[in-house]
Amino acid sequence: MKIEKLVKNKDLKLTHARVEILEKLFDANKPLSYDDIKNDISMDKATFYRNVAKFEEKMIVRSFESNDKKRYFEVSKIPHPHFICNQCNKIDCIKEPLNLNLEGYIIENIILKGICQKCNQI
Repeated sequence: MKIEKLVKNKDLKLTHARVEILEKLFDANKPLSYDDIKNDISMDKATFYRNVAKFEEKMIVRSFESNDKKRYFEVSKIPHPHFICNQCNKIDCIKEPLNLNLEGYIIENIILKGICQKCNQI
């Protein structure tokens, strides 16, 4: 299984909670908050956050905070920017490459904020 190999390669113990979290994040097509998956996992909030903190430390998962003050998580695949709508708080993964090159900097995350296409049509 992909998750088992990933966890073991990062020198982490494979636990049921870790598998559950990673399955949800791998299956998602967008970043997820704890509130998005809390009804689909069998652990409390503290266990969830303790595990995702360990995943972030091992660079398995990336996270960011949105306008709604929630932390969103996704599996660290190819780094890409996110767009957060200031009206509806929807988060979109931006597929188009942004050619941003800052000499001497390593960019780990780009968050764009504005009005999404749907809210812009209203």
